[in-house]
Amino acid sequence: MEKGRKGGDYRETAEQLNAAAAMTVRGVVEALMEKLDKEESRCMIHLGQGDPSAFPCFRTTPVAEDAMVDALRSAKFNCYSSSVGILPARRAIAEYLSSDLPEELSPDDVYVTVGCTQAIEIIISVIAARPGANILLPKPGYPMYEARSAFSKLEVRHFDLLPEKGWEVDLDAVEALADENTVAMVIVSPGNPCGNVFTHQHLNKVAETARKLGIFVIADEVYDHLVFGNKPFVPMAKFGSIVPVITMGSISKRWIVPGWRIGWMVTSDPNGILKNSGIVDSIKSYINISSDVATFTQGAIPQILEKTNEDFFSNIINTLKRTAEICYSKIKEIPCMDCPQKPEGSMSAMVKLNLSLLQDISDDMDFCLKLAEEESVIVLPGFAVGLKNWLRITFAVEPASLGEGLNRIIDFCKRHAKQQ
Repeated sequence: MEKGRKGGDYRETAEQLNAAAAMTVRGVVEALMEKLDKEESRCMIHLGQGDPSAFPCFRTTPVAEDAMVDALRSAKFNCYSSSVGILPARRAIAEYLSSDLPEELSPDDVYVTVGCTQAIEIIISVIAARPGANILLPKPGYPMYEARSAFSKLEVRHFDLLPEKGWEVDLDAVEALADENTVAMVIVSPGNPCGNVFTHQHLNKVAETARKLGIFVIADEVYDHLVFGNKPFVPMAKFGSIVPVITMGSISKRWIVPGWRIGWMVTSDPNGILKNSGIVDSIKSYINISSDVATFTQGAIPQILEKTNEDFFSNIINTLKRTAEICYSKIKEIPCMDCPQKPEGSMSAMVKLNLSLLQDISDDMDFCLKLAEEESVIVLPGFAVGLKNWLRITFAVEPASLGEGLNRIIDFCKRHAKQQ
């Protein structure tokens, strides 16, 4: 369509969409997949995306499968959903999250979403509607926040996570970045992509800093309870009396069902700050013009959350603990790589590349492209999560496949090692 004709010029919008898509994990992984040698006889090993559902050792519980079937066959959930989600689902989510909190959540605090991705879309769109607003994002971080902000033309400011301090938030940087137009800051706990787990003490400091700045905290807890180190999972909503918290979550990771697209956004705001500022009304308005989660999947949520037994969770945790150990120990064998902290949670680790020890490798993307082409192994270049010349390696993989993939990375690095 020519510029100036009816309908306008969509080329700028298309460029924005393409740029936003390229910033996502999916966009980068698709570029890497194109480099795979189609004639390579070895199978591809995917260490670049957190979806372990293909592996038998990470299969979801029959409780969840039965809940889906029961909800579908009941014929009680063939209707439209309310925009915020059906009451039984919201009540079950409120009860599930309240078990870790000092104060009970209400179903009215809960908004059921199409996975955590829609929750991110909603809150970024709400913040972007305020003229001149900006948001503080962690570096490294989950790139969907960056991509949605770019498309919504919301200004982003990055604060560092400090590898030498177990990937804690650089709170001095947060204070230096914020101004009168800063609305919120994002934290991801347990950490994606770093595999870290924030302590109660550190999260309390995050809450105090946010209160001082007059902003709220968006807590991405899609990996809630997936911890296997010495630190327990602490929900950010424990500090809701200090600072308003909006928790993003889903059953995708803990139940190993990312394709089911069941998530939530929950407000923890006993002082009514989000309500009085209009944030809650804006969330409801946006949800009214957005997609609803399939009603029968919402109907399954109470049974999934209430009846899954601890043995299932323990087995998943033990498997992740084992694969995290395999990942960390193998990386220690590679001279050009350094993992500053052994993963304690989630499903991935950040690994620093020492390019001075490699030849014919210009940066992290070049490393990943050549690795895909030569070894049929996919890992995520660090630039995709905000740290250039790092890698994000996912260890939520069947142990034998993970070991094979890391051995191929060892061979690749030996082959490209600079002669001393």
